[in-house]
Amino acid sequence: MSYFTHLECAVPCGAGPYDPRQRQHLCTCGAPLLARYDLDRARQWSPRTLADRPSTMWRYADMLPLLDDDEPVTLGEGFTPLLHARALGRTLGLSRLYIKDESLNPTNSFKARGQSAAITRARALGATTVSVPSAGNAGNAMAAYAARAGMAAQVFLPRDAKAPFVRECALYGAQVTLVDGLITDAGRLAAERGGPLGWYDVSTLKEPYRVEGKKTMAYELAEQMDWTWPDWIVYPTGGGTGLIGMWKAFEELERIGWVRPQRRPRMVSVQADGCAPIVRAFAQGTERAEPWANAKTVADGLRVPRAIGDFLILRALRESGGTAVAVSDAELVADMQEIGRHEGVSAAPEGGAALSAIRRLVRDGRIGSDDTVVLFNTGGALKYLDVLP
Repeated sequence: MSYFTHLECAVPCGAGPYDPRQRQHLCTCGAPLLARYDLDRARQWSPRTLADRPSTMWRYADMLPLLDDDEPVTLGEGFTPLLHARALGRTLGLSRLYIKDESLNPTNSFKARGQSAAITRARALGATTVSVPSAGNAGNAMAAYAARAGMAAQVFLPRDAKAPFVRECALYGAQVTLVDGLITDAGRLAAERGGPLGWYDVSTLKEPYRVEGKKTMAYELAEQMDWTWPDWIVYPTGGGTGLIGMWKAFEELERIGWVRPQRRPRMVSVQADGCAPIVRAFAQGTERAEPWANAKTVADGLRVPRAIGDFLILRALRESGGTAVAVSDAELVADMQEIGRHEGVSAAPEGGAALSAIRRLVRDGRIGSDDTVVLFNTGGALKYLDVLP
């Protein structure tokens, strides 16, 4: 049983509501659509029901986009460890530093969550071919879940994407197209080719369901922390779907009574200084982020010159009392190694960037020694070993 009812504009602009039994991508105003639930009825759902459920993100199926007799397309994603990083915390003077380790998801990153939800809905809507522009990990995850669902997959990657990303897409049977330029250029070509052919586009926030899979990170975090929130969540941000999803989940969990209303975590968006549109917009006080010219960083997941959900990211940062931090490639690579050396966690460059940001916020006195801080390691290091010295 799911309490999923409809889709609505994220702005909102007054259009809609939209019927989730039909293919829906963006609102007529061009903004993302978000899934909505009957939160009043959902108050009858109890955390006690989780005891007998599988240790995957689908343990929260009541608040995921399922209709009628939909069956999830799953590879066992979610319910990743929340590790108390005591040794790493000591180096920073933090007694309550935790790592939410998303590298243990299928295909080695948090992208598995979003693609599990998106491919589940795509299959239910009758799609036979799915497409996505990607910097790497989203393409790998989409290809894997499409294979699981028996669907054809079209992945569009920048031509300079690392070889492991290209080869893993092919491993799952996807058709890979390499595109000159960045992920935004890959997105344009995917739309041009796929639109006339009826491909189902699972681009970041251009369909409503990847964010629903990502929001389960907050559901898990609340459950793992005994239905309380940490003081800080430090999150590497490219397209920002995970941050947007978690902010959405905070409201849902409070509205259904699982977490009592309290100060929500301060959200920190972390970007590379070679591609930091959110950091710049946050500093300038704008509601939208201008595209970043000549985006460059070794952290492929952070090389997103413009996020369609920029206004939602910035809104969450400001409403939470959080901030946005840009770090150098040298810092984030060094901190990949620090995470591995002190905690035995395989951290992608994006995870290293989150540690670099925490280091900066501790040094500046923003994060206190007794604050509870959650570092999101969004993927593993194995596809990035070439960046290590």
